[in-house]
This record gives sequence, structure tokens and C-alpha cells, in this order.
Amino acid sequence: MSTATAIYQKSLSDSRRSLVGWVIGCAFMGMAYASAYPSQKNNLDNIPQNLRDAMNIDNSAAGYLNAAEFGLVLPLLLLIYAIAAGHRATAGDEEAGQLDLVLAHPVTRTQLMLQRFANLVTGAFVISFVVWLALLAVRGNAELTSISPAQFLAQCLGLALLASTFGALAVALGAATGRRTVVLAGTAAVAVVTYALHTMAEPVGADWLAYLSPFHYYIGGEPLRNGFQWTDYGVLVVLTAVCLAVGASRFNRRDINS
Repeated sequence: MSTATAIYQKSLSDSRRSLVGWVIGCAFMGMAYASAYPSQKNNLDNIPQNLRDAMNIDNSAAGYLNAAEFGLVLPLLLLIYAIAAGHRATAGDEEAGQLDLVLAHPVTRTQLMLQRFANLVTGAFVISFVVWLALLAVRGNAELTSISPAQFLAQCLGLALLASTFGALAVALGAATGRRTVVLAGTAAVAVVTYALHTMAEPVGADWLAYLSPFHYYIGGEPLRNGFQWTDYGVLVVLTAVCLAVGASRFNRRDINS
């Protein structure tokens, strides 16, 4: 095992069973919601018009998936995954009194944080990739052929990047405070507030608020209709990098609880 990537490889090994569970669960939910489109598409008319406008919802395949699957269910599942993995990156070991033991090995605090974050990102991309394959498997029978494989891939890429962004926030909070409760509550609170900004900005006549939300850069460009949104993906990458930089800076300066 390479010394430079030892923490990353160990994290992958330790999380492989739970990752399999996440992959299966998310792929199943993706297939289930996608397969329901033929029977549920007419029910979209019951959604309030303001909410339909805010989330670009209509009776089309893309509109249905924006509402039911990529607009709520899959982001929620991936955020739960990211927050759970993020709080274990440093805060879990620190509260258990084991972080000093890990850092006794030839690895810096920044390396530890980044390698465990890399494990989180690997999981997010694996989950999103398998979701993409699952959607392609039901695309024909579920009447989703108006969405191309590339457009599905564009949306799944955004999903992985969204999870990585909130995972970076969770890792940063854990590195900065060493407290799991702060990680869980803080990241969840930011997710709820920013989701509200994304969905409610247009109905309240304050469109600019949506640009403060990572969810806007995840789905605001409508990848299921317009394909890859590279500028939006770039914003998510920058947000991720900022979270990690701030977290690493604080982690390297504070005393660790032991």
C-alpha cells in the first residue's frame, strides 16, 4: 500500500460494504421513480403553479424527473450519504479519542482530511454512475427516451458534485470543530436553507437568491434538457475547494481533543 495514499485506500476498504448498500438503494430508488413516469405524469398538474415554475416542472419526462427524482429524492439520499461520510472523516475519530493515534503515522492533518474526503467523493461518483446505468436500463420501458443518455449523465454528474460540495462542508466542519453534532446539524441546516433559497427565490420575486444555493448550480441549468452545464459544475467545484481550504486551515491550527 502506497504511503501517499494509505489513508484513502484504508477508507475505501473500510467503507466498501456500506457503499454497496448505498449504491443498491439509490439505484433502486432511481429506477422505481423513473419507472412510475407513465402512470404519474398527469398528476404533475396537481402541483401548485408557483412551485412548478420554480422547479421547471411539467408533464414531460424531464419535468417529472426534476420534480420527483432529481429534484428531491436522489439529492436527499446523496446528501445523507455525504454528511454521514463527512462526519467520519475527522470528527468521528476525534470524539472517539482515536485521531491522535491516526496522526501518529507519517501523515499530516491536511493529508488525512483530503484523503478521507477523496473516499467520500469516490463513493458519490460511484453511486451517481450506477444510478445513471439504472436509469438507462429502464429508459425505454419508462417512456423516458426524450432524455438522451448524455443528458442523464449530465444530471448524474451534477448529483455527484452536489454531494461532494456538501460532503466538503461536513468534512470542513468536522475538521474545524471536532464535534459530530456540529457537523450533522450544521450541514443539514445549510442544506435546508439553501434548498429553500433555490425553490422559493422565483415565487417570492427574488431570483438572485437562487444563486446563493448549490442546488441552483446542480439543477438550475436543467441538465436533463440542456445537457452538461460546465460553468455550474465549476461553481460547485470552487465551493468544494473553499470549504476544504477553510477546514484545513482551522484543523492545522487548533488543539485536538484526545
